[in-house]
Amino acid sequence: ELPTMKMLLPLIALLSAALLASAAPPTCYSRVLSLSKEITESFKELQSSKTVDSCVETLPRLYLDIHNYCVLAKLRDFVAYPGCDRVVEVNELKEKARSLYTILISYCRRDLVFLTDDCNALEIPISPPIEHS
Repeated sequence: ELPTMKMLLPLIALLSAALLASAAPPTCYSRVLSLSKEITESFKELQSSKTVDSCVETLPRLYLDIHNYCVLAKLRDFVAYPGCDRVVEVNELKEKARSLYTILISYCRRDLVFLTDDCNALEIPISPPIEHS
């Protein structure tokens, strides 16, 4: 009976650690990182959609890098852009951008470190490396 207990104890500890890790609350950094990726992806989908209003083509680019200080200006410009108010998807995207901006300047201000202030880097998104098979 004792050898069985010795084998079960590490397994129970491992499962407990896995459960605690998945239940951990998101940090400010993980929240802004996931929200910025979500916004960037939504913007890409919006631009590639054939059914959306032509005003979408005039929207400021919305490639976000939360490590770049210029992301704050990029978010402000996007939210303040006057066009496309009649397009529901654009309004939803503006609301997400407003939320991200608020999180960055209010809740996470002391938790984040900007690694660059290269505003041009936010105009041309870096393509992910192509995987060869």
